Amino acid sequence: MRPHILVVDDDEKITSLLRRSLAFEGYEVVTANNGLEGLKLMLTSDPNLLILDVMMPQIDGWEVCRRVREGGSSVPILMLTAKDDIQDRVKGLDTGADDYLVKPFA
Repeated sequence: MRPHILVVDDDEKITSLLRRSLAFEGYEVVTANNGLEGLKLMLTSDPNLLILDVMMPQIDGWEVCRRVREGGSSVPILMLTAKDDIQDRVKGLDTGADDYLVKPFA
């Protein structure tokens, strides 16, 4: 069984790029384009990694991360976002993210 990654981001270009790149590396990738859909997929897909944007419709990434952690999940969470202030990075890590990467990324 291949490792499973859930990408939650409302930017279709980013999700498409990540889906192709990660699939090429051998990962199974599932995507969601908003926080609510991402939370639903967390319950049904049991990913090995969650890649999460912050600024999304319906439920933002901070709230998704908080709910995932409150639900008892220890899945690694990577915040992948354009929000680059130090306060945002601290908030992401304090909310339960394991790492924080700013867009654009290489």
